[in-house]
Amino acid sequence: MDDKRILDAVRSPADLKLLSDEELALLACEIREEIVTVTSQTGGHVASSLGAVEIILAAHSLLDCPTDKLVFDVGHQAYAHKLVTGRLDLFDTLRTYGGVSGFPKPDESPYDVHPSGHASDSLSVALGLAKARDLRGGTEKVVAVIGDAALSGGMAFEALNHIGQAQTPLVIILNDNEMSISRNVGALMKHLGYMRASTQYRQTRDSLQEKLESSGPFGTALANFGRNMKESMKQFVIPRSMIFEQLGILCTAPIDGHDIGALRETLSTVLATDGPVLMHVVTKKGAGYEPASRNPERFHGVGPYDIATGELVKKEAAAPSYTDVFGQAIVREARQNPDIVAITAAMKDGTGLAPFAEEFPDRFVDAGIAEEHAVGMAAGLAAGGKKPVVAIYSTFLQRAIDQMTINCALPGLDVVFAIDRAGIVGEDGPTHHGMFDLAYTRMVPHLRVLAPSNEAELAGALHTALALGGPFAIRYPRGTAEGVPVPDEPPLFEPGRANVVREGDDVAILAFGRMVSRAVGAAELLAERGVQARVVDMRWVKPLDVQAIAAAARTKLVVTVEGGVLAGGVGEGVLAELARMGSSTPALTMGIPDEFVPQGKADLLLHDLGLDAQGIAAAIEERL
Repeated sequence: MDDKRILDAVRSPADLKLLSDEELALLACEIREEIVTVTSQTGGHVASSLGAVEIILAAHSLLDCPTDKLVFDVGHQAYAHKLVTGRLDLFDTLRTYGGVSGFPKPDESPYDVHPSGHASDSLSVALGLAKARDLRGGTEKVVAVIGDAALSGGMAFEALNHIGQAQTPLVIILNDNEMSISRNVGALMKHLGYMRASTQYRQTRDSLQEKLESSGPFGTALANFGRNMKESMKQFVIPRSMIFEQLGILCTAPIDGHDIGALRETLSTVLATDGPVLMHVVTKKGAGYEPASRNPERFHGVGPYDIATGELVKKEAAAPSYTDVFGQAIVREARQNPDIVAITAAMKDGTGLAPFAEEFPDRFVDAGIAEEHAVGMAAGLAAGGKKPVVAIYSTFLQRAIDQMTINCALPGLDVVFAIDRAGIVGEDGPTHHGMFDLAYTRMVPHLRVLAPSNEAELAGALHTALALGGPFAIRYPRGTAEGVPVPDEPPLFEPGRANVVREGDDVAILAFGRMVSRAVGAAELLAERGVQARVVDMRWVKPLDVQAIAAAARTKLVVTVEGGVLAGGVGEGVLAELARMGSSTPALTMGIPDEFVPQGKADLLLHDLGLDAQGIAAAIEERL
């Protein structure tokens, strides 16, 4: 008996057109098995990709990609897309250094339309593609796949408004699984829940679907819809379930997202329309793998795991993660100060705020995937006398630079930004590395910035920010901390004062954040070669310790080491201080060069960038 899989014969989406609905359903099972097998070794975004398999197969079986465009939002759900677009043989390298990216990546495949790593941007990109098609007189189809959580982001709402106005042919597949990374929040989620639950809505939309299928061209169907159904539907469900049609976007009834036949039938119909259509698809995150469907939050993004049990394969860590330390520290501070409010953007667990939310539910706010709103709301809370702490990943806080600058820093409000995942984060790659926060926080007036070098320093940084008041940013990396005990009473840091952790007269290494331990390692290597290096934990990114810089200028070489981009980074700030002092001491700045960094283990990437102990020592020796 031939046990060869259908998946092994699929080399491009064109092969899917030869398969029946039953064969596609079997292929979906094979794809899920492949996803689970590979991610159990590499880790990855498991639950969302398992939930979107049939959507991707239905789309690729009807579209003619890459001429037609299939646009993913975030890209968490795109593993099936990678498997049917010629990357099966490389799929076991998923998220590894030099391997297949965990997100759509245009330079990896012509089937990947844009580098989708941040939420809520797919509709804007899709409308731009549709507009470009219209301007050149093209006929290709444009389909965007967006999750219900991403749809709650402000950028998606802006795009929906424009799509309704533009009225160009465009299909939006709403993958409605009631989940983002954490469970969804907000009025739109209630709206979608009503749409899922409303029998009247389903029956009415089914009737509309029959009209679309029987009336020929979309223009006639739309006319019939306008004449015969619009007013009666309003009586039933507006305003609670007609938001999309009120924007000018036709919306289908909720469809079972795991019924390949229903998906293909409906998608075939809406692809023939001459205006924008939202296809409402209800899926189950983690479908086909019981541990992921039972606990989709845990399987949003995981490391290697045991397939049989779903338990994560973890090495015993010598220290807690920086995220956990922050979570414990903010709970400790909140017990002493009832004005502290914690805010995140769909990242309660990822930012370590779950214990805070459990102990202080009235003082915890999950704003959903809406970073701009989260920071703007923090400004209002601070203006109202509270002390908001906004915990967001570095790469996602980039979206709220304006709100950080104008709403929080300009009026000097007591808002603390807890910037998690600062620096190189590893396997999620260029869309997720926190490379830019040193640059974008340094430029904001009134904003003070701390870069703790270990878990004790992180607790002290949070305590200092809350005690001193005013706008503060604290940046710290992903992963295991340094193993330093956290004091029961965190210290209060003096503004702009660094901490010398190793003495030396030949070279001064001014290090920031996680680079301090690597600088110490470099100093030890240099000592073996007869070079005595002073290592300074600069602690403060802003204001800089000018006395520490002046002392460094009395050595043979001043070296700065940071975990962010060199362009606009803190090393440039040190160079500016040296220039103001009139120093003639040679200087060397080390950090991330002017390029995007690929995915891979963080230690390997830091080695490639020359930001490990060996690389720092080698660069100093060469410069000397």
